This record gives sequence, structure tokens and C-alpha cells, in this order.
Amino acid sequence: MSVPVTGRASAHAGKSIWHAAWLPPAAFRELGSRPVLVHGEGLLVDTVLDEVSRACARYGGRVWHGPPWQVDADLVLALREAGRVPNVAAESARLGATPAVNGAGDGALGDEGYLLARVDGVTVVLADAPAGLLYGMFHVVRLGAAAFDDELPARRHRPALDRRILDHWDNVDIHPVSGQIERGYAGGSLFWRDGAARHDHARLRDYGRLLAACGVNAITVNNVNVHDTEARLLTDRLGDVAETAQVLRPYGVRVHLSVSFAAPVVLGGLPTADPLDDRVRAWWAAATRRVYQRIPDFGGYLVKADSEGRPGPFAYGRDHADGANLLAEALAPHGGVVRWRAFVYDHRQDWRDRSTDRARAAHDHFAPLDGRFDDNVILQVKFGPIDFQPREPVSPVLAAMPATRLAVELQATQEYTGQQRHVCYLGPWWSEVLRFRPRGEAGGTIADVAAGRAGAGGGLVAVANVGDDPFWTAHPLAQANLYAFGRLAWDPLLVPGAILDEWIDLTWLPVATGDPETVRRTMHAIMDDSWRTYERYTAPLGVGFMVRPGHHYGPDVDGYEYTPWGTYHFADRDGVGVDRTRATGTGFTGQYPPPWSEVYESRERCPDELLLFFHHVPYRHVLHSGRTVIQHIYDTHFAGVEEVAAMRERWRLVAGAVDPAVHDRVAERLDEQFRSAVEWRDQINTYFFRKSGVPDAHGRRIH
Repeated sequence: MSVPVTGRASAHAGKSIWHAAWLPPAAFRELGSRPVLVHGEGLLVDTVLDEVSRACARYGGRVWHGPPWQVDADLVLALREAGRVPNVAAESARLGATPAVNGAGDGALGDEGYLLARVDGVTVVLADAPAGLLYGMFHVVRLGAAAFDDELPARRHRPALDRRILDHWDNVDIHPVSGQIERGYAGGSLFWRDGAARHDHARLRDYGRLLAACGVNAITVNNVNVHDTEARLLTDRLGDVAETAQVLRPYGVRVHLSVSFAAPVVLGGLPTADPLDDRVRAWWAAATRRVYQRIPDFGGYLVKADSEGRPGPFAYGRDHADGANLLAEALAPHGGVVRWRAFVYDHRQDWRDRSTDRARAAHDHFAPLDGRFDDNVILQVKFGPIDFQPREPVSPVLAAMPATRLAVELQATQEYTGQQRHVCYLGPWWSEVLRFRPRGEAGGTIADVAAGRAGAGGGLVAVANVGDDPFWTAHPLAQANLYAFGRLAWDPLLVPGAILDEWIDLTWLPVATGDPETVRRTMHAIMDDSWRTYERYTAPLGVGFMVRPGHHYGPDVDGYEYTPWGTYHFADRDGVGVDRTRATGTGFTGQYPPPWSEVYESRERCPDELLLFFHHVPYRHVLHSGRTVIQHIYDTHFAGVEEVAAMRERWRLVAGAVDPAVHDRVAERLDEQFRSAVEWRDQINTYFFRKSGVPDAHGRRIH
């Protein structure tokens, strides 16, 4: 097995060299070795034709583009509106794409959907729009040989969520604290370098290709913390944004832009940014009109306001609905949306005040505003109430605003999950979040919230984890998180293990040496449970934030405990955890609807993995597992280190079966993960041994 590391990732790559991620040329072997007909017109159809042509040139197949005569094709990729397909079997399938197919609707496939079938020895992908044909072609690539199996039944495929977005926290200028990318762990930006656009069209095009292959259809090109230079992307630097949009457009990826709420003052010279001021409304309308003149398919604005020092409507005595609706009004004539982040809290807290609870803040600010936002406002809500910790409850905001379009925000960049130095496959965690039913078994899921009524929801968003590193994500195994995000955004019911199989099959392709099944088993053994392994050797039982302030890497149990950013564990000699109950604590449990408001209120019913998030308990409190809290802390931290050691050993066993450059990079990262896991184990166990005075029941060494 091998992953191509050198060589151009596509015909557009020029002299640049980077890893092909999950689309190395060999992934197209089955498609490229066959006669293929592409039928239809349009920019994205041209992309399909280009992909198929390059694959056929490499692997000996043949491609036709909509000839008016009968051709003997093994694969037909066709737009239904293009008329009769010059292939009897494919034409039969086209005519048969009716409501009977998969029992759905009126037979329409939608802007991004497609029908995939094997009919009379021909594999057929039919779509109503070019984007559907592009996604269908990549589905054929995912299936490989199975796409040409005569047992392949006809099936519709449509995305569950219309909006599948990656937000890049990239800076145009190098920021003195956060660098070229804030919370970026894979090198520099794909878009910007040292205050200017990179103009690396080859790399950008290959990035768009990766995004389309897993289902992502939009990106935000700059940091949500909009600094001075980045603010100008809306005006005199707009050409750089338009250039990026042009490169990504052939893969169906729309561009969004983070903007500063203070732009009318900073850029327009107005004395105010008051959202109810007519001059401000006129300025945003004119600025937005200019954006759409340059980028007709522009997606919209992303705004972080009145949060962590960013400007917002509070300065003018207005609320978040006033602020968001101002931008929505400017975008509405052009079909754009404003995504307004709900990440708003007091970051100047007094740690002595136990009534202040960062977890409450988003609900307190936004739930009373439900129903006041314009139709093209999307409130973007972090999946948990704190900040992308390895374990949090699902945010109660996602159950509290039925009259508002909500987007669910995840974090692919591993700020609190090992920073792409640790392997931590997040697919299982994200799947749990998306399947969670905030109103109990009779209610809908978080995925349903993101989808909205009649598909009008805000969708799924992730903070991106790529950079200009040759491996895209620095840790080659972290590519799986980017892939899993796209696939779960397309279909939240996909099984994380099956997604991992897809990624393995597309990435770790067989060569003469190495047993494919051995590598597959190794990948699963390392990655399947890696999120829970990370959780075991870091902060226990949902308590969170035991990281070093600032860069957030490595353990520091009290690092944030006495800072203005919040207080997270309240450990003392008697116990640990945050009392968020209605009876004796901050009342946060009351923000949830039944049954979870009652489950989380009760020590006895609260899930073990969230106990310390909701309750302050004695160290000898007995968990559902039968262990005490203190013994659970000791056991899991010892176990986590042992699991990382096992990962490292498993990886050593596949040396020679994967590309040496990839093997070396992963081995180096696993060495660092083991070192860090030992540090976490020793600091956490020692801290709680000294706090509690309770020895380890198994007599293991605690410093």
C-alpha cells in the first residue's frame, strides 16, 4: 500500500509538490480504465469531463462528450435536461428516473442530487444540474470497482444539508499572536502570505477538488476575527476574494467573507456603525452590491460581534437581531446570507463569582430573540456551550430557537483535541452530536435542526484544518477529519467507521508490497477509538479546559481557573466539578427542555462522561461504572497512555507497507502524542492525588 506524496496532485499543479490526500491518481483507476460518456453542458460538466479525461489518459479508457450517435460506454454521466442520451441503457435509466426511484418526491433530483444505477451492464449517473453530476462522478470514484457491479441498484442521492461550509481562520497579514492562521496547525494559509494573496491557483484548484469529493460546497476565506487588513477584503482588496472564487467555482465551492461589524466606520469613514442609522444601511447596501458585481455567486457574510472584543451592536444600545438584520437587508436582493455567530460571552469574568457561567451565555443572549431574525440570517451555534472541548453537552441554543435558521458549528482544526500532533478521529464525536435528540426520543435530532424545515436550515460548518503543509493537515491521519466533516454534512446518518473505510480506500491504495487488509486493520485500530483515547488522558468527565492558556496545548490544570475567561473545574480538597443545577448552582440545566433538563439536574441520572460539567461532587462519588470519581481519573489516565503506546507499536508494524515519507511523518507525530499523553497523565493524576489525598487503588506510581 502506498500514498503518493511526490509528483503533482493534478495536471494543474505546476512545479508545486504536495500530498494528494484522498484523491491520488490511483483512486481514479476504475473510472479511467473504461469507456465513459459525459452528456451535458456547463462549467461543472466541463470539470467532470476534465477529471474523466485525465483519468482515461492515465489508465487507458476512452471518453466521449455528448456525441449524437450511439456509443458503447460502460459509464454514462448525463444531465437529464440535455435530452436523449446516445446510449440505449442509459436512456432507459434516464426515462426511469421517476417518483418510484427510492420512493421519493416527484422524481426531481435537485441542484446537487443525482441518480446512480447499473442498468443492462452500464453504470449511469443522472443529474438535474451540473453540481449533481460532479458529486455523482466522485461517488463513482468512491465506489471503485463496486460502481460497475451488476447488482448495483438504482438509488437517489441528495444532500441532507444544503449548506456544508468550512470557515478558514486565515489572516492576510501575519498577526503578532495568531500568525498567518489562527488555531492553524498545518503551516501557512492556502490563500494569503505576508499581507498579500498567494495566487497559487494550482493548489487552490486541488483544494476545491478535495472539497467537492467529500461534499463541501462553500468556504470562508478569512478569519472571523477581522483585523485591519482583512477588513479591506470587502472593498479595495475584493479582487483577491474574486480571484479565489474564480478558481474554486469549477468545483461548486462558493466563497463567503468574514466582515467587521465596524466596517462603515473603519472603511467608510462614517461616525457610526449603528444598525438603525440610515447612512449605515446605505453603506452596507452599496458595499454588498459591489461585492456581487465582482462575485455573482458570492455566498454571504460571516460575523463575530460583541464577542471577545470584536465590535458589535451593543455599542449602540442595539441587540444581535438588529445587527444581523442590517446585513441581511443588504444581502437579500442578491440571494446572500449572513451567518451571525452565537459565540458571545463575558470574557472579563471575576473568578470569585460562582454565579457567572460561560456555558449560559449564548442561550441568555439569543434565545429571547427567536423569531426576530430575517429569513436570510443564519445563527451559527457552536455544538457545545463552551468552546470545542473534547467532551461537552450539546448546546441548549440548538433546541431553543425554532423560529430561527440555525447552523451547527464544529471544529475540524484540533485546537483542544491535540492540534494535529495527536491522532484524534472526530467522526464518532460529531456523529453523536448530530444524532442527539434534545427533546428526547420523540423529537428531532441536531441534524434535523441544521437541515431546517423544507431544507431551509443553516447547515453544518467546521473551522478548517488545512494549510500549506505538504500533507494538507500536517498529520496525515488528520485528513480523515476533513473528509468526515464533508461526508457527515452530506449525510449525518453515515456511520463514522464506514466513512473511515471510504477514506482509507481512497487514500491508502494497494501496490505490489503490503497487504491492504493489514493496513486497513491498523488504521481502524489506531483511529476508531482515538477521540475517546484523547479524552481518557486529558480532562476527565466533561470538566474541560485543563490546558495551557494561550496556545491550548498540553496540561495546565489551573491555567484558566483564576482568569477572566471563565472557571471550569472548581477542584478543592473535597471534590471537583461545576454546579450548574437549578437547585444549587448556576441554573444552566434549566436551559434544556425535558427530558435532558431533568437528566442533567440529577447526579444519579447524569451521564458519567458529563458529570463534572454539571455537578460538583466528592472524589469518592460512585459513577455508574461502579468506580469512584478519583479512581476513574487515575484509571483512565493510565489507560490512555497505554492506548497511545499501542497505537505507536501498531504503526511501526506497517513500515514498508505504506509510503516511507507518510510513515515517518505519522511516526513522528505518534512519538509526540505519547510524550504528551505521559505529561497529561502525570500532571492530572498528581494534581488530584494531592488535592484529594486518596491513593490509587492499584498502587501505581503517582508523583
